[in-house]
Amino acid sequence: MNVSNFSIHPMVLPQALLDDTTATSNVVDLAGAKYCYIAVQLGATDIAMAALKVQEADAKTDATTLTSGADITGLTYATALPSATDDNKTYLFAFPTEGRKRYVNVVATAGNGSTGTYLTATAILFDKLAHNDNAASFNVAGLKRIP
Repeated sequence: MNVSNFSIHPMVLPQALLDDTTATSNVVDLAGAKYCYIAVQLGATDIAMAALKVQEADAKTDATTLTSGADITGLTYATALPSATDDNKTYLFAFPTEGRKRYVNVVATAGNGSTGTYLTATAILFDKLAHNDNAASFNVAGLKRIP
């Protein structure tokens, strides 16, 4: 992968186990970027995720909340959510920013298990990118990409 002019944006910071709750995620401003990757790294988990997706909006309410956020078609693991046996795997979202709304946020909801799920998320914004097309080339468990 050849990249230039990129920036890294922590979204979900390391925190306590999540059980039957949604992680607090920082909103990312896409202004000036041409492409975005969002990597969600799971730690130990004892239950399948209840939701894992990316939302967008034209405005943000505060640092962690989109104003009227909407799911981005193609950027959800709804039909293939990480399971209770997906400890220490990374799930990647990849999308061009052209034609997208200005702000994005990741929605990562842990299922209702006996212990819960550790996870973090990071966005990387690029202004130029030559990319690969499969999860294995990124060494991740899953890849959701829209053209």
